[in-house]
Amino acid sequence: MKIIIFGQSISSSWSNGHATLWRGLVKALARRGNRVVFLERDTPERAEHRDLWDIPGGELLLYDRWENVAEAAQRHADEADVAMVTSGCADGAAASHLVLGSKAQRTVYYDLDTHITLSRSEMGERPAYLPPEGLGGFDTVLSSTGGQALEALKTQLGARFVAPLYAWVDPDLHRPAEPVRRYLGDLCHLGAWVEDRRAALEALFFEPARRLGRRRFILAGGGYPDDSSWGANIQRVRHLPPAEHAAFFCSSTLTLNVTRQPLKAMGWCPSVRLFEAAACGVPVISDEWEGIGAFFEPGRDILVARETDDVTTAMMLPRGHLATLAQRARSRVLEEHTAERRVRELRSILDIKGGGDD
Repeated sequence: MKIIIFGQSISSSWSNGHATLWRGLVKALARRGNRVVFLERDTPERAEHRDLWDIPGGELLLYDRWENVAEAAQRHADEADVAMVTSGCADGAAASHLVLGSKAQRTVYYDLDTHITLSRSEMGERPAYLPPEGLGGFDTVLSSTGGQALEALKTQLGARFVAPLYAWVDPDLHRPAEPVRRYLGDLCHLGAWVEDRRAALEALFFEPARRLGRRRFILAGGGYPDDSSWGANIQRVRHLPPAEHAAFFCSSTLTLNVTRQPLKAMGWCPSVRLFEAAACGVPVISDEWEGIGAFFEPGRDILVARETDDVTTAMMLPRGHLATLAQRARSRVLEEHTAERRVRELRSILDIKGGGDD
């Protein structure tokens, strides 16, 4: 099967959470004999921080202007079994127009940023990565968020057939690793700063750090404002390459997952960081959102925190109990949430659509 993907970036993980996902999925597709062509617009920032230059078993096409790649893109799309446009694609509207006019056997739109897409759509500000006419022209629309988001993609953007394709991990990359001194801590969190995470981070990360002044807290991600009130026991890591995620998680006793508010409002919104940490065999504390029990059983696989006391209590639990939780979560991720599993789900979704079900 030949798949052409128009995406944000697979070649640079700098300020780009999509990169790790695409790398794992493309590798899993290649293992099954599929050929992937990934197109992304090159930028000076991406070029400066590029950490992948080619795709095993596939082809990476970098371009500076759409006009310079349109002819090659048309040829690949016409030959493709699946032509896919994704959220974050710098030329999403043009790519959608090309794909929908191509000879591809299946046309797919994959929204990895559904909360942004829907919130802007509600305000009448459709993101540039969406086709102006909406999503009704695609055979299949995939969303990394489930729940009520699936129906909203139909009612707001005209999608005809919608299915969830949740985040995943690459077990070759996300697995138990040796701790690294500079990342050692009692509680860690990996995630870029966004305003709608502020309240949850304040209650579940910064306030526990203030109360437990002798414990060490590690915060990784870009965009955080300097704030001396966070305390001297919080260490910052401004950029964490994907290759270091496992060592980062495994260097702390616990890791905290905090979900963006618009995602929590929709529910069924597991983040890739949640799956990554669990796959690394690290005990996880997550904020609460509707549908979390479909991915992990709270109290058995992971811990769920609603307020500061839930976090400080979790940090006092015996190491043996935490290790048991972590092993259960890791087993579940390896069974249900790997890139290989998502490839099977994708094939199943496309087969269902091909059979005429709607």
